[in-house]
Formats: sequence, structure tokens, C-alpha cells
Amino acid sequence: MKPREITSGVYFLGVPHWNRRLFDNLIPLPEGTSYNAYLIKATGGTVLVDTVEPAVSQVLFQQLRDLKVDHIDYIVSNHAEQDHSGAIPQVLERFPKAQMLCSDKAKDLLVTHLHVPEDKVRVMKDGERLSLGDRTLRFVYTPWVHWPETMVTFLEEERILFSCDFFGSHLASYSMYASSEPQLEVASKRYYAEIMAPFRGVIKKNIEKVESLKPQIIAPSHGPIHDDPQRIMTLYKKWIDDKPTNLVLVVYVTMHGSVETAVDHFCDALTSLSVPVKRFDLTVSDVGELAMTLVDAATVVVAAPTVLTGLHPLAVSAAYLINAFRPKAIAATGIISYGWGTKAPQQLEQLMANLKSGWIDPVVFKGLPDRESFESLTNLARKIKQIHERAEIGN
Repeated sequence: MKPREITSGVYFLGVPHWNRRLFDNLIPLPEGTSYNAYLIKATGGTVLVDTVEPAVSQVLFQQLRDLKVDHIDYIVSNHAEQDHSGAIPQVLERFPKAQMLCSDKAKDLLVTHLHVPEDKVRVMKDGERLSLGDRTLRFVYTPWVHWPETMVTFLEEERILFSCDFFGSHLASYSMYASSEPQLEVASKRYYAEIMAPFRGVIKKNIEKVESLKPQIIAPSHGPIHDDPQRIMTLYKKWIDDKPTNLVLVVYVTMHGSVETAVDHFCDALTSLSVPVKRFDLTVSDVGELAMTLVDAATVVVAAPTVLTGLHPLAVSAAYLINAFRPKAIAATGIISYGWGTKAPQQLEQLMANLKSGWIDPVVFKGLPDRESFESLTNLARKIKQIHERAEIGN
């Protein structure tokens, strides 16, 4: 892709990764992804804001050649993760006089993770400005979005916020601007759910910092540029809000059909009580879709058979991830089958410790669910409805 001008002297160096389908060997990428760097040409210096995944660095270097860049004075690292800073060593090799700019906590990560020479790194304080002659950069710390060292860079004259992962989306697209990308909202929610959701508490404070800057453009390092910053900030405020919606998330795995039979009955019971439910078979489901549902759900249910006295391994993995995401759900429970003995209920409760305040004793049954099991599942559905009503949770 060719470089494109955002405003005079400020360029979008987007590199779509069309065929990448897995991130961190964990996160599905149904729409691929992109890595965005930005170039600023000012009277007092040339600045490269972030870089790209090393595997596609040749595209970045071609874009720099297209712009006839023969020197870079500063390289800003808003985030030390490899998909944004991984090409820094190559850029420094090509432009050895360039100086790295980063947050205080980023310096160690750049040195240890990427072997960037320590003497090349200049730490910028929170709120510090850098004059570029006719332009000014301000560096604002936004920790835990989504690593401890993350910051954003604000180009004051044009009011452009280079936000790196903040407000990003895993979306390979030819669209430079979010307003012309029809899949933007879904892609942004998926990105938030998979990466940002565990840090929603601190994200609230960081959004306040961003809003105080009054950006006219938000330029992330994944996905298209937000030419309507209020739109994406409004969506983030909705997603980080503490109050969930009237929705039950059911994740399950079955071996011989017992658990699936129980889940069928349970979901029917919820539906008859006008409680919306989304279910995910862990053998075939997209983790991203599950994570997006977790952003909204008021109750989480993990259903699984027993394997060697413990939870089925797929349920263990799902419970671990759900707990790590620290969802806003107010209730959690399980549906567990066993053959002759089980410690799975205790294991599940331990795995989901972050939801212990709303923990409901699981429904546990031996072999196929019988009449008593179905009655317990119906009662569980009723209890969940009551919990939602007491919390005044709407759809």
C-alpha cells in the first residue's frame, strides 16, 4: 500500500496483513489485521510514530522510499509490543542517527525485548512536549492500554492523537478512515473484548485524558483512522460501563451428549423466561465472538463433562480466559456431568475466582440428566432471572 497524506506533512503508513488469521497464536483474525505507522515532516525534524510487525517491514521501508525520506530524527514508540515496535531495530539500522522516544517503563522493555541500544532511548515524561519547529508533540501516559508502558502521542497543531493500540481494530482494509468502513464497529468491539476488556477500570481514566486533549482525529496503529473521534469514544464508554445487559453467556463442551442435553434444556428455560442467551460450543466457537458477548453478559455459565475427576480441558481453558478478562458479569455458575466421581465443581469455582462475589452453586448430575436434573436447571434459570431483575438490568 502507498503512503497517504492525512494533512500537510503528516502521512499514514498503513500495512494491511490480509492473510493473517491468528494473533499471538490465540486470537482469531477473521478480517486480517493491519499495522499503522505515521510520518511527520516538520521544519524542526522528521518523526516516525511507531513501526510495524517485522514480517511486513519491507512495506514500511518502501513507503519511506516513496516519500523520499533520507533521514529520521525521532522514532516514537507508544507501545513496546513487537507488532508496533518490532521493526525498530531495522529502522535504526537504516537511520542510525534517529533517537528513540518512549515512556519511562517502555525503555526497559525496548532494551530487553528488542535489544534496542540503551543510549538510543530518550524517556519522555508524562505531559512533556517536544518542539519540531512548526509543530509540537505532547506525550501522554495511558498505562495498561494494554501493557504497563503504553502512551499516546498528540500532535497539537493538527489535533491528531496517535493512540497505538488504544481505539484500534484488527481489520485489514483499503479504507483509511473509519467513516467509510462498514465493519468498523464490530471489528472495534472484537478488538476491545479480546485485548482491552481486562483493563476497563484504568481505561476509564485514560479516556478522560484523551477527551481533555479534544482530538479531531484519532490515528491508531491497527485499523482505520477515526475521523469522528467521538464515535469511537462513545462506544468505548458503553463497553466499559459497569452495568451489564440482560444476557446469559453459556460456553459448553460435550463428549457423549449429556452436557448438550442439559444446555438445551437450560437455554430453553431462560428463553421461556424472556432472558436472552448466547451459547458457544467450545469445539467450534470463535474466541473473539465469545469475548464480545462477555463484554455485555450479566451471567456466565460454563458447562462441561468430567475428565479424570476434573473439568474437560476445553472448559478449563475457557474458564481461565473468562476469569482473566475480568468481566462485568454479576453472576456465574456451571453445569457439570460426571460418570462416577468429580472434583470439577470445586475446580471451576477456583478458576473463576474473579466472579466469586456472584457465584451460584453449579448444577451437577451423574450420567444423563434426569427429571431432577432438569428441574434443577429450570430453577437455576429462574434464579438468574431474579438476580437480573434485582439488579435492574435491562436488555
